[in-house]
Amino acid sequence: MNPFDMRIIESMSTQISDIFVKEEEIVYDKEELDALKAATRIPLKWKNKVSESRIASFSLAYENGALYAADEEGKLTKYDAATGKEIWQVKTKNKFSAGVGIGEGLILVGTFKGEVLAYNDSGHMLWRAMVTSEILSPPQVQNNIVVVRTLDGRIFALDAIDGKRKWIYQGATPALTVRSTAGITLAHGAVFAGFPGGKLVAMSLFNGNVGWEVAVSQPRGVTELERMTDITSAPVVNNRFVCAVAYQGRVGCFAVNDGSQIWARESSSSAGLTMDNDYVYVTEDKGIIAAYDILTGAGMWKQSKLGSKKLTRPILMGQYLIIADDQGYVNILRNYDGALMARAATDGSNIKTMASALPDGFSVQTTEGGVYAFSTQF
Repeated sequence: MNPFDMRIIESMSTQISDIFVKEEEIVYDKEELDALKAATRIPLKWKNKVSESRIASFSLAYENGALYAADEEGKLTKYDAATGKEIWQVKTKNKFSAGVGIGEGLILVGTFKGEVLAYNDSGHMLWRAMVTSEILSPPQVQNNIVVVRTLDGRIFALDAIDGKRKWIYQGATPALTVRSTAGITLAHGAVFAGFPGGKLVAMSLFNGNVGWEVAVSQPRGVTELERMTDITSAPVVNNRFVCAVAYQGRVGCFAVNDGSQIWARESSSSAGLTMDNDYVYVTEDKGIIAAYDILTGAGMWKQSKLGSKKLTRPILMGQYLIIADDQGYVNILRNYDGALMARAATDGSNIKTMASALPDGFSVQTTEGGVYAFSTQF
């Protein structure tokens, strides 16, 4: 069977491919529509094209003046980040399912068959490693260790030199879970990962030993669908806190050293969150961006008038939050009050993953394969 027509599931769990409850059509009054239409336009620096993505979600990756893009057809492309000019393209016989991860001289992608492929910045393959199932999020690398997460709930650590397996962690899997691109976060010599059932785990990067495990959210309700409270996005970490959010659950921050809870609030997100020194910013369901005080969890502001009910995880660039949506729009919000500062269209197709920061702007990849670079000078 073609990998594009199936989901590779090696556990007994059932995975639903995204939050499938149909939302009612979003309705705005004339004043709100006029505000969206009148928003300052974000300057487009350049655009290019890769193959469309029917199943997978890809993130662009920037390093040393270059931007890297992957697609389902198995192409890895390097662009000049300033001009959009293609520097090289590697065409493989693999069907990529995740990427691009970058760091320590490695360009990393994953496949539907559970392969991790490592390239250098010249496009030469350095090694190939096999894990147990489809890779859904970009592999991460730190301290000469590549960490990758698979569809069947496992986390693998691989040697960055040759791809040999160093350790493996098996997370618990409830009966019903959301198919997601939940990644992992590497910081402080640890791997932080959220799991189905609302669990947040910190484990050693070097040997996989669990340091602590906490419940961000507890399942509630009667049916399996009602009780589904998965963490479907990567946690965010600073020197004091690790914060995570669960679908149909809560957002919370915990002490990075021992997992003790600092605060938690009711929330629901399948997209994710980010934070700065003051706020935790969450892309909540139904098209809401919410800011919470990082020390207390107090609600600071909410923005719900961006024209879409399906927004990406936000990224921070100075005083701005960058959020994209399923209509192909990118939005810039002011971080301290959520006000819409600027907005731009791409090709009209879904932008599934968060924007990628550039030195003087940001980039996004659409499901139709559009690669766009925008400036934050407007």
